[in-house]
Amino acid sequence: MLVAIVSGFVLSLFAPWLTRFLGRWAGWVFSLLPLLITLYFARFIPSVFGGDTFRTTEPWIPSLGIQLSFYLDDLSLVFTLLIAGIGALILIYSGGYLKGHALLGRFYAYLLSFMASMLGLVLADHVVTLFVFWELTSFTSYLLIGFDHKREEARRAALQALLVTGVGGLALLAGLLVMGIAGGGFELSALLEKGEVLKGHPLYLVILLLVLIGAFTKSAQFPFHFWLPNAMVAPTPVSAYLHSSTMVKAGIYLLARLFPVLGGTPEWQGALVAVGCITLVTSTLLMLRRTEFKPILAYTTIGVLAFLTVLLGWGTDTALKAAAILLVAHALYKGALFLVAGAIDRGTGEKDTEQVGGLFKPMPLTAACGVLAAFSMMGLPPFLGFMAKELLYESLWEWGPHALLLKTIFLFSGMGMVLAAWVCGIRPFLGREGRTLAHPHEAPSLWVGPLVLSVEGAALAFIMSPTGAWHGFTPPLAAGVTAIAGGLGLTCVRQAVRRLLNGFAFLYRLGPESWYDMKLRLLDGFASFQTRILQSGYLRRYLIFTLATLLVSVGYYLWVRNIVYWPDVFSGASLYEAGLSAIIVSAAIFAVGTGSRFGAVTSLGVVGYGVALLFLHLGAPDIAMTQMVVDAISVILFILVLYHLPRYRLSSSHGTRVRDGLLSLGVGGLVTLLVAIATRFPLDQTLTSFFARESLPAAHGRNVVNVIIVDFRGFDTLGEITVLVIAGLGIFGMLKLRLLGRGEGDASRSEASAQEDT
Repeated sequence: MLVAIVSGFVLSLFAPWLTRFLGRWAGWVFSLLPLLITLYFARFIPSVFGGDTFRTTEPWIPSLGIQLSFYLDDLSLVFTLLIAGIGALILIYSGGYLKGHALLGRFYAYLLSFMASMLGLVLADHVVTLFVFWELTSFTSYLLIGFDHKREEARRAALQALLVTGVGGLALLAGLLVMGIAGGGFELSALLEKGEVLKGHPLYLVILLLVLIGAFTKSAQFPFHFWLPNAMVAPTPVSAYLHSSTMVKAGIYLLARLFPVLGGTPEWQGALVAVGCITLVTSTLLMLRRTEFKPILAYTTIGVLAFLTVLLGWGTDTALKAAAILLVAHALYKGALFLVAGAIDRGTGEKDTEQVGGLFKPMPLTAACGVLAAFSMMGLPPFLGFMAKELLYESLWEWGPHALLLKTIFLFSGMGMVLAAWVCGIRPFLGREGRTLAHPHEAPSLWVGPLVLSVEGAALAFIMSPTGAWHGFTPPLAAGVTAIAGGLGLTCVRQAVRRLLNGFAFLYRLGPESWYDMKLRLLDGFASFQTRILQSGYLRRYLIFTLATLLVSVGYYLWVRNIVYWPDVFSGASLYEAGLSAIIVSAAIFAVGTGSRFGAVTSLGVVGYGVALLFLHLGAPDIAMTQMVVDAISVILFILVLYHLPRYRLSSSHGTRVRDGLLSLGVGGLVTLLVAIATRFPLDQTLTSFFARESLPAAHGRNVVNVIIVDFRGFDTLGEITVLVIAGLGIFGMLKLRLLGRGEGDASRSEASAQEDT
């Protein structure tokens, strides 16, 4: 399993180069990898659906107990086959759809990386592994949605998808970690057996809320649904793969995976059914307003995800069976319809369903694919969509006669599905030829993918016929017939319905997407405000914030803890030390208060030499010598610099000087207090003894301080020297540029003077 996942990432690294080498056959060659993965996992079908499971583990971060563990059961196998199988068809389709694109190799790399990320997500057993691949799908989908990065619309949609799903990912991480702590382990295969423990845990509601946020953002459930239609600016292969078959179903996979752990409670049922129903109504109403192929298909995708959410929320055997079949049926017919829409776009140059017609004759293969997929989406026999619809309505009738509102919502959304299937998969090929931007024609290699997917929808129905056997005219069948009849009726009045809904367009502008835009503007405004405060470009402000934070945080802690030892600060000080301290303090006060630069520099020199004398008195002559040399050089450099400055003048206000003085006194007092506190505790002599003992035999030096700097902490010293060298080179470069600028300025002035003289 690990090899299957890693192989996608490895191939993506070489995809750009291989695309240049393979040319128009690159997509066909790349499709061999997901095809082999599909065949490899297909051999597990008999054993897995017979009840067997498989698990592999590779060490990753043993110190934290995190393993690269993968788990294969019936749920993960279904998703793996969909991801790899449809991925192979998408790679073939991409070569024809983006033929001649300068960045086609990069597109293949993104697509392969996304496929590998999805495989890792559905096969992951450890919660951290699952989260890592969950975020990788968000990142790679960001790259795919924003593939046409020169378009502002594509960049905005990619960022929106990344932010929405990224926030959900953070919530999911917190939920998974809390769930692991509550369940006593982080392997999903083990947690699946601890459902009763987690459902009775005090943190169950917290876990449930965090997990649902992650699932709802990924699967575009209300109020996070808006990012999916906006992501339709991506190339059609991206829409067909990410937004119908794979990524948006990651949230559904998560709900299905955690159903044994978190499902079956009133909270679970209430949350999933309520959110799913609201999403169904919202997506259907928004779909009825649109006429473009991809937005219509996107909103119906949201609707199917809402159906799946409701079914998983209800959680009966019939509902779970309906969810499984609907999951597969939708991936097949919706993937085919997206690819058909892309073929129509490439063949006619038209994206609007109302502008195309009569395409059956010039595009017969595409027409056959579209009609077959549309029949499955409508729920007509003998397609897999019919079986899914029958089980869906059958599970709905298990709610009893009191669930009138839920039945109404399902029928209304079912009618919308029929309308969408008609306008996207059947109507474009009927009637008279529309006014298109290009002459309609069948695009090479664009019919392979939709043909395979649409035929599979019928083939699987025959294979699984016992599940959807005829049971006579039942209420669920009547509901399905009603939805089909109502949907076909809607096609006749769709223009009037669209005009009616457009009359309430102002309500849509107040929806969740406007909330997202408002929050993004607030975030940008806060970031700008914070940047102006914290990144003002003035060193004095940086020092003020840093020192004030230090003073408030540390000072408050010492005050609360009552850690103050002022009486012992100067105990035992000699007259010599007291005198030097007085001189140092007096010189520092004079340096602050004087109006003369030279006086201030001289006072700082007195401070430095006073500190050096203290070092000498305390038995550190080498440090004292270093201090004197550094201080002497500093004073000389200050004087040389100040010589070229204008005359001294007071540039700060009285209030500013008072503020700076109080802050300086506060920080100075805090540091003095910290030193006093530190001296009250006994020193740990472990390092002292080690350096004294090892300096001569290990480093051949008697000066312990020098040995520490040069030998025991040699890499630190090397790093400090490197930093100083880089800083020096930078200063030299700036000085050289300034001198060159002066030279050019002098030359230009000389040339101007010469021209005037001439």
